[in-house]
Amino acid sequence: MWYTTFSTSAEKMKAYSLEFRKKIIKAYEQGDTSVRKVAQRFDVSKAFVQKILKQKQTTGHVQPKKQGGSLKSVLHSSTAKLTQMVEKYPDSTLLEYCEYWLDSYQQSVSPSMMCRELIKQNLTRKKRQYGVVNLPPTSRATFEV
Repeated sequence: MWYTTFSTSAEKMKAYSLEFRKKIIKAYEQGDTSVRKVAQRFDVSKAFVQKILKQKQTTGHVQPKKQGGSLKSVLHSSTAKLTQMVEKYPDSTLLEYCEYWLDSYQQSVSPSMMCRELIKQNLTRKKRQYGVVNLPPTSRATFEV
């Protein structure tokens, strides 16, 4: 039985070196060859060869770009505004916060985005809506069938 091991997210693949990228460009520019043949020769994907050829054409170099990173939330830089909103409306739900944000700042945000940002900033919100109050058994109305 064959088992395949997968790399974990902690192991990051490194970018191809600048020298290796230059060799690929040189091989393509020297010969009467195709992108596919160059990719096979250097054991890389056709898409990678196309990418660095385009990068060389547009920027003039083939240096690797910065890897990774994440996008910041629309709400990331609005700490003071979020704090004021929660202080002003402490009993509001996430959906009401989103509607308030759209009305006030013309930015549409989802309830999940609002929740994540409130958690990041340690801002509490009302956890449950008001429900039906349970009455004691003596005060409940009885119905005859």
